[in-house]
Amino acid sequence: MPGITREEVAHLARLARLELKGEELDHFAGQLDDIIGAVARVSEVADQDVPPTSHPLPLTNVMRADEVRPSLTPEQALSGAPAQEQQRFKVPQILGEDQQS
Repeated sequence: MPGITREEVAHLARLARLELKGEELDHFAGQLDDIIGAVARVSEVADQDVPPTSHPLPLTNVMRADEVRPSLTPEQALSGAPAQEQQRFKVPQILGEDQQS
């Protein structure tokens, strides 16, 4: 299989909107060629009777059951806030958007 060319790397860089220098094109061409070769070797090993998997061992969900427990009231949660409005933290506007009510 022929290696990935410098022109192909330049094309991929343009598609990704990356500006690469000449030495970077050569460097990445070699790296991408190694990656493509490694994927090709894995493809050769994979057989039809081997099911695709995302993990080598089965995974089990270990999250606890979701249950309602007592928590802070809005007043308690906001008690240390320097400013509050309508049971929410009030913070300075940072994006220049119109205020929403």
